[in-house]
Amino acid sequence: MLFVHRVAPHGRRLSTYLKASPTVQRLIREHGLSEVPLKGSGPKGTVTPSDVQAAAMAKQMVDEAALLPISIDFKPMVGHLLETSSLPTSATTNKKELVEYYKKMYTMRRMEIAADVLYKGKFVKGFCHLYDGQEAVGMGIEAATTFADSIVTSYRDHTYQFTRGSSVAQVLGELLGKYIGPAKGKGGSMHMYSAKNNFYGGNGIVGAQVPIGAGLGFAHKYRGDGGVAFTLYGDGAANQGQIFEVVNMAALWQLPVIFVCENNQYGMGTATHRGSFDTEYHARGQYIPGIKVDGMNVLAVREAVKLAKAHALEHGPVMMEMDTYRYHGHSMSDPGITYRTRDEVSGVRSARDPVQLVKNWLTQYELVTSEEIKSIEQAVKKEVEEGVEAAKAAALPPHDELVRDIYFQQGGLEPRMCNL
Repeated sequence: MLFVHRVAPHGRRLSTYLKASPTVQRLIREHGLSEVPLKGSGPKGTVTPSDVQAAAMAKQMVDEAALLPISIDFKPMVGHLLETSSLPTSATTNKKELVEYYKKMYTMRRMEIAADVLYKGKFVKGFCHLYDGQEAVGMGIEAATTFADSIVTSYRDHTYQFTRGSSVAQVLGELLGKYIGPAKGKGGSMHMYSAKNNFYGGNGIVGAQVPIGAGLGFAHKYRGDGGVAFTLYGDGAANQGQIFEVVNMAALWQLPVIFVCENNQYGMGTATHRGSFDTEYHARGQYIPGIKVDGMNVLAVREAVKLAKAHALEHGPVMMEMDTYRYHGHSMSDPGITYRTRDEVSGVRSARDPVQLVKNWLTQYELVTSEEIKSIEQAVKKEVEEGVEAAKAAALPPHDELVRDIYFQQGGLEPRMCNL
């Protein structure tokens, strides 16, 4: 009987056919070797139980090596109402984690580049705000949390929809107004959504998501489910009065909320020092603790979020500032070089790029070979390319979707619409 290895570890399709009996095939599945190339030592290349056992032992050694701990130092954090000694200065990680982070962050980057191309090709409906340069923030938050924790963010939300479980095709489909999108093509770039995985958007009004995040924190506490709410906003929204109102409420009620300012240095086209008298965004909560962290370092973000989450669950709200940078303009209609220079952008990219940093760790610590990196990148590029084509080919929402999702319990209610 023929047994087919369908997918290699980094997504490559294999054309190798191996002979194996039903019993040996079962052994292969039980040992988790379906994606591992096997050599058959039996007659005419038949895979034997001994071959499976040898492959299982080799796989175990590889898996154990991938979990060997590595300690990596990072730039010291800055605390507000927190003891400096309590702030981590290093992280323990391993090959398995770093490969996962690199795959996801590289996918985020390629997906946003694809969105750029689609927008310029006039496929995208409506606004489009890209996240490239800020990938370490989203990945670091996800690495320190689970889907039991809630996230709500601004209109720069594509990658959060991806890390919360949607495929590249679904995210790009939403940008193109297609029915496969998480909002059925009716939300577009700024209104991604995945309630089942506790992602509450995508919000187009500056700062309006912050009170929603406080409400999510209230829900976690009311239910006693052990979850924490992350409510993200940019430096441009940091002066919104509603933020200070809900910080006060969250502090009074000791809600498990983490207010995250993604400081990418510019509120639209206005530099932080021109728009805010006080640029210490992590300390803006006054009477609640704050942490400022290098938002271009996924491990630094991860460790800071772990600390903030533990504090929020026990004592109440925390305010975080992620020191990060966006490569694109505020939105695709903003060239991004009228208020900053090309040299500034390229300088940050060459010195602090968050995706390249993870790649550097993988090679610096000799965790993967250059060929393995190339294989990962090729698989990601293929995934994104296929996602683009799937999004283009997907169907538009059916006409009856126009009057759906308006009421919580629609029943027989129909909007009046207008008379023509």
